[in-house]
Amino acid sequence: MAVALPLLPARTSTAITSTPLFPRTLILDQCKTIKDLNAIHAHLIKTQLFLKPRVAENLLESAAILLPTSMEYAISIFRQLDEPDSPAYNIMMRGFTLKQSPHDALLLFKEMHENHVQPDEFTFSCILKACSRLQALSEGEQIHALIFKCGFGSHGFVKNTLIHMYANCGEVEVARRVFDQMSERNNRTWNSMFAGYTKVGYWEEVVKLFRDMLELDARFDEVTLVSVLTACGRLADLELGEWIYRYIVKKGLKGNPTLITSLVDMYAKCGQVDTARQLFDQMGSRDVVTWSAMISGYSQARRCREAIDLFHDMQKANIDPNEVTMVSVLSSCAVLGALETGKWVHFFIKKKRMKLTVTLGTALMDFYAKCGSVESSTEVFEKMPVKNVLSWTVLIQGLASNGQGKRALELFYLMLENNVKPNDVTFIGVLSACSHAGLVEEGRDLFVSMSRDFGIEPRIEHYGCMVDILSRAGLLEQAYQFIKNMPIQPNAVIWRTLLASCKVHKNVEIGEESLKQIVILEPTHSGDYILLSNIYASVGRWEDALRVRVTMKEKGVKKPPGCSLIELHGVIHEFFAEDNMHYQSEEIYNASEDMMKQIKSAGYVPNTAEARLDAEEDDKESSVSHHSEKLAIAFGLINSPPGTTIRITKNLRVCTDCHNATKIVSKVFNREIVVRDRTRFHHFKGGSCSCNDYW
Repeated sequence: MAVALPLLPARTSTAITSTPLFPRTLILDQCKTIKDLNAIHAHLIKTQLFLKPRVAENLLESAAILLPTSMEYAISIFRQLDEPDSPAYNIMMRGFTLKQSPHDALLLFKEMHENHVQPDEFTFSCILKACSRLQALSEGEQIHALIFKCGFGSHGFVKNTLIHMYANCGEVEVARRVFDQMSERNNRTWNSMFAGYTKVGYWEEVVKLFRDMLELDARFDEVTLVSVLTACGRLADLELGEWIYRYIVKKGLKGNPTLITSLVDMYAKCGQVDTARQLFDQMGSRDVVTWSAMISGYSQARRCREAIDLFHDMQKANIDPNEVTMVSVLSSCAVLGALETGKWVHFFIKKKRMKLTVTLGTALMDFYAKCGSVESSTEVFEKMPVKNVLSWTVLIQGLASNGQGKRALELFYLMLENNVKPNDVTFIGVLSACSHAGLVEEGRDLFVSMSRDFGIEPRIEHYGCMVDILSRAGLLEQAYQFIKNMPIQPNAVIWRTLLASCKVHKNVEIGEESLKQIVILEPTHSGDYILLSNIYASVGRWEDALRVRVTMKEKGVKKPPGCSLIELHGVIHEFFAEDNMHYQSEEIYNASEDMMKQIKSAGYVPNTAEARLDAEEDDKESSVSHHSEKLAIAFGLINSPPGTTIRITKNLRVCTDCHNATKIVSKVFNREIVVRDRTRFHHFKGGSCSCNDYW
């Protein structure tokens, strides 16, 4: 016989004076709090209705499922039942899974089996959901076998849950076999399969399955369309995405914010960022997912300033960002070199006590490394509770690109000691570290070790790193022969790496051959012609240098305008060569003239070969003195306190003249100047550069 629990005082509104005709209505509709539940429980015991299984199960359902904090009460009710049947067990398993305790659901199912309680189809649906939550594949497979043993293998309801369980455990092929064996499929069946493919990133299969669905004239809903739009974005399948958009408009579904958010994401990932923004602006209300999708779209399209501007708008709208938002904003700050803005984002993450997940922590590390702040990147790495291969790789690459090759290699060997297996990207970072540190033999050994010890076949990027290692060390003939013996066709980047080294080591012959090969592959890349022209100039072959420049003009090869970015007080300032559009132009040019005078007194000699091609002879010195990075440095000098580090991001490789000038500026003005160009970081301090004049 069941024993009543000590009663809590019942509220007047739920006092019970007579036996209701329909106890289910009273229990499920009127039970709003634990007090209500306690009062009804007492009444059922008093009237002996609690002895009726269906009535007791209604009470159990209220405690286990409907009320948010009453699971302990549900357990006490369940333990009072003399012989709980399958519906009672089902309710409890549902409750445990719903209340984030799926392991307890599995234990209860085991107890049910041991007590020889006959399961029904709802039992298997409940317990498979618990397996899905736990990704307990082994237990799920055992339950699958039991389903057939109990004769429920043909039930569509059970098969739907099986598909979901296998898919959520990553066994999408098994899920698909269950799906294909079904003679009848409802909308939930299809959506379970879509969800499985989405979880593991089988985007082609999502699109293919949707096309099968259309051919079979099967019904689909908004949930289906969200999955397919996500796949369209990942595959850049704009045609299907726009078909879905037309369907949404035709069916009057534009009021569904989840669908429109998926459309925003799809258009952004397909490169149609402005269309995405139009949809975004038309939405009546936007949640954090919508804002994050649009910010991510700008970030992925490299429209980073717009990403940051939209993030500021998001804050004004009082929408709390999530991890996806933060990762996109940090990525944009990294591209722009916006250290102060990114630091504020880091502070915001701490203030909101956001969990430093692998994804968020790695994004922070990457941001700091790409802003030249390697120590901050290392600090984040050390504080991350969990790290994966990408986390280690990002720091290795960051150290390498900032001229700390030996530290990068030390970290790589520490990574191996921690039993973290490197991937192909890790080896790009490690080989790059060898290049910057001049470690030729270590580089050769690691290149061989890739395939021998880790089973990673070298890609074109790895061959490019080896060419850089040999070239940087002055082994140009070996680098040339290495390229000729490559088992894969060298690309323009490989030859360009060799050409850049020919400039440093003044090797005309191999430089000419390099340009010849580059022109075949990429005939309009201006930087290559300029490199060869500079090689000729470095050995006094001025006529040949001029001939290359003339050839550029004849072929219509134009050098893209140099652009330098500098951040001040959270605002990004942009400068082009000989630019006068900035609101402080007059002050900047005056500061630039003063800067040039001071560094000339310290030994700087302008390299007029770096002047623009159409500059008159008398204007060449003025032209080089107004390159974009010099204007940005002048801006930094007059707008920041003495001794403050100046950080600049440039879209092209730093020219020889600006590199020489910046070294002397760092000494004369006692400033550390960090310049991130197209290929690497340059840390200028006390008259020298971290690249050792090789870039």
